[in-house]
Amino acid sequence: MRTATLVFQGVTHRLDQYFQLTKPRVVSLIVFCAVIGMFLAAPGMIPPQVLVAATVGIAFVAGAAAAVNCLVEQKTDAVMARTRARPTARGEISPFETFFFSGMLGGVGLSMLYRLVNPFTMWLTLATFVGYAVIYTLFLKPNTSQNIVLGGASGAMPPVLGWAAVTGSAPAEAWLLFLIIFVWTPPHFWSLALYRAKEYEAAGLPMLPVTHGAEYTRRHVFLYTVGLALATLLPVVIGMCGALYLAAALILNAVFLKHAWRVWRHYSDDVARASFRWSIVYLSLLFAALLLDHYFSILLL
Repeated sequence: MRTATLVFQGVTHRLDQYFQLTKPRVVSLIVFCAVIGMFLAAPGMIPPQVLVAATVGIAFVAGAAAAVNCLVEQKTDAVMARTRARPTARGEISPFETFFFSGMLGGVGLSMLYRLVNPFTMWLTLATFVGYAVIYTLFLKPNTSQNIVLGGASGAMPPVLGWAAVTGSAPAEAWLLFLIIFVWTPPHFWSLALYRAKEYEAAGLPMLPVTHGAEYTRRHVFLYTVGLALATLLPVVIGMCGALYLAAALILNAVFLKHAWRVWRHYSDDVARASFRWSIVYLSLLFAALLLDHYFSILLL
């Protein structure tokens, strides 16, 4: 009995290690935004098989991209407190195992999207995978301080993928959601980079606080947050959303702007941490407001 227990614990621990390679917290936000994109694209109910297949397929490919990121950044992850517990950084999962796992997971996800959703969504998702796992991880992150701005295009794709899964197309409304996440990414990530600047410098990564200094970065956190607040009003301007979303966006932006102002003018590491944490809550609530407004408008018709 004890031997069986030890075997079971060993298997579950190994599975958890592979699960951690997929960066589950990041993937959960990606999937959430993709699912919101699906519901916003649908005038009514989404066929259950499309909803499930698209959600699982996008999650698998996002997890595969995260695993590649862990593989490529194994050495830099090992010197940063935020990432040194990753299985690859600790040497608990070999590069070959990581590569094989990523290939299998991504292959299954892409196959699901192609066969059970539509080819257009599969190709968009593959392009997103390449953008993050290859272009951002291999070229942008280690070579330019604008890595998170340029690489943010991949992170902003989930609602477009979700929209494409339901309609087989990516209209202007989907790209407007892309724009919101694209502009959200710099103030979100630079808040983190500010209080982790010494770690990034030790790892040799040219994050903005390392290359341009804290003051420059803090100012740009605020400026991008102003741009984000304006971008979130565009769905109302084009008639995509109504009063419910507008009220939520105004409140959420006011709180985010307060955080960003404090990052710029009253900085401390705790202030930056609070801004980083709020940015995640902000995006979740903003997209939830989009969904509620969408179905509230349908009920009024």
